[in-house]
Amino acid sequence: MLAVSGFAQQSTDSLQASGRAYMRTGDWGNAIIMFNRALQQKPKDIGLRNDIAYTYFLQRDFAKALETIKPVIEEKDADVKSFQIAGTIYRAIEELKEGDRAYTKGIKKFPESGVLHSEYGELLWQKKDADAIIQWEKGIAVDPNYAGNYYHACRFYYFTTDKIWSLIYGELFVNLESYTMRTAEIKHILYDGYKKLFASPDLLDNYDKKKKNEFEKAFLSSMNSEVKQVASGINPQTLLAVRKGFLQNWFTHNAARFPFRLFEYQKQLTDAKMFDAYHEWIFGAAVSTEDYQQWKNKNPDAYQRFYDFQRGRVFKLPRRQYYQNP
Repeated sequence: MLAVSGFAQQSTDSLQASGRAYMRTGDWGNAIIMFNRALQQKPKDIGLRNDIAYTYFLQRDFAKALETIKPVIEEKDADVKSFQIAGTIYRAIEELKEGDRAYTKGIKKFPESGVLHSEYGELLWQKKDADAIIQWEKGIAVDPNYAGNYYHACRFYYFTTDKIWSLIYGELFVNLESYTMRTAEIKHILYDGYKKLFASPDLLDNYDKKKKNEFEKAFLSSMNSEVKQVASGINPQTLLAVRKGFLQNWFTHNAARFPFRLFEYQKQLTDAKMFDAYHEWIFGAAVSTEDYQQWKNKNPDAYQRFYDFQRGRVFKLPRRQYYQNP
């Protein structure tokens, strides 16, 4: 009996693996066949039912997808992926009220799920509801290493009057998700965001004192010390001087009060003489890919050293460094 049970389990796993392999190649029909055969052996398996629902979604058979996932999210064993798939389907067919219910139920069960907060925010934004930022901020607070919330929050703040959090969240994002199309988009936002930041000759002049956010004041104060660097405008070279000066000022006056992993990482790169290469990776690439390639050609050792370092580490954020109060 043990041998038969072991064989059945292995067979189920093998069928599921085959189904996922078919999914990756876009062969939805064969994926469904594999998943359904596996489901015959384990009819209550949440992972298999998730896979079936998502395959139907990819096949654009939304009716079958919903028919599969709706009973799943009513069960006590429903997981984060179950609610994620349900919300994605409802968003696709623009049944936003039902999607709202699915995400709300999922977040109640998994309050520390960054992905559910992120996608619920996307649904709210689809409804043109500015409360989307509340979900993205919650996602950052409870699950600081999930990149999606930083991406959406960065873009949201960029199109408002905020001049601080778009920069901070954008740079956190490119470190968490370093080589995607979204990364390239956020690098451009970061470069233009610094131009918005230094549009005023005194960064504290227009700060909303009612916010009473001491971290924001400290950030602006340290940046303010470098205003003279941009007297002739901003380019990657002047911005490099600004960011180096900011770091020096921050660790002299503010780091003890506000431990922050991003700035600690920048200082680590500075101490290791890799900050210039890191800066070029973000801002050189954002301004001109041709100029960035020329920089790499002129500085092959510096580029390779930073590239190897970046590829060999995982950027992680602690949970108790959340200083926002939206």
